[in-house]
Amino acid sequence: MQPIISIRDLTKRYGEKQVLKGINLDVFPGQIIGYIGPNGAGKSTTVKILIGLLGDFEGEVNVLGHNLRTDTLTIKGLIGYVPENAEIYDVLTPMEYLSFTGKLYQMDDAVIEERAARMLGAFGLLENKDQRMDTFSKGMRQKVLIISGLLHDPQIVVLDEPLSGLDANAVIMVKEILSLLKKEGKTIFYCSHMMDVVEKVSDRIVLINEGSIVADGTFEQLKQSEGDTLEKIFAHLTGEHNLSGAADAFVHKTERT
Repeated sequence: MQPIISIRDLTKRYGEKQVLKGINLDVFPGQIIGYIGPNGAGKSTTVKILIGLLGDFEGEVNVLGHNLRTDTLTIKGLIGYVPENAEIYDVLTPMEYLSFTGKLYQMDDAVIEERAARMLGAFGLLENKDQRMDTFSKGMRQKVLIISGLLHDPQIVVLDEPLSGLDANAVIMVKEILSLLKKEGKTIFYCSHMMDVVEKVSDRIVLINEGSIVADGTFEQLKQSEGDTLEKIFAHLTGEHNLSGAADAFVHKTERT
C-alpha cells in the first residue's frame, strides 16, 4: 500500500534553533495517527509544514503524490484543518463563515448550504446559524471550526487539539465522527495532549521529543516495551520520570526549621 503522506528527512530551524531533526514518517490511508509530544517538541511545526503554512523547511513532503514545495495549493485543497484556536471571523454568522470557507474550496453554493445546515444541526447549532459568532462560547466556536475543516469532504484531516472547549456530549460525538471518517477511508492526523483520547482513537501513535520521533507503533506495541498506559509511556520517553515528586514539591510548603 502506498502512503498517503510521506515525510523524508524533514528539518526545520528557527534561527540557530533546530526544531525538527530529520523526521521520517509514512502515513497510510484510513489510519488515525496520534501525534503527541511535550510542548516545544515540534508537533505544531510539523503540522504547519504539512498544511502548507510553513514553506521554509528542509527535506521532502509528499501528499497523495503531490510535492508540498511545488503543489502547495493542490495539497491545501486535499486537507481539512481544525486548529485548537483560530482567529475566527466572529462578526459573521456560522452560515456566512461556512459559506466563505466553502467558496475558498470552490464548492457549489447549494452543496455548501446543505452540508453546513446538516453539520450545524448535528452539533445542535442550527438555531444559531444566523447569529453573529461574537456572542458564542468557546465550545460553540470550536464546533464551527470543526465543521469548517470537514465541510469540503477532505481526504486528509489534520486535528490540533480539536476537543478544546467542547462539552462531554460534543467530545463523544467527535470521537464517533472520527470513527466514521476512518470507515470511509479518510486519514486523520490527530495532535493532542489528552492521552486518554489519543489512546482510544488512534490506530498508531507517533511520539516526538526534541524534534525527533522516539516511538512509533500501536498502543499495544508501545505498551509491551514502555509501560501500561500512554501517560506512563509518554513520561518515560520524554524524560519526565518523577512527576509525582514534582507535584508533591509544588503542593507542599517547605518545612521551616
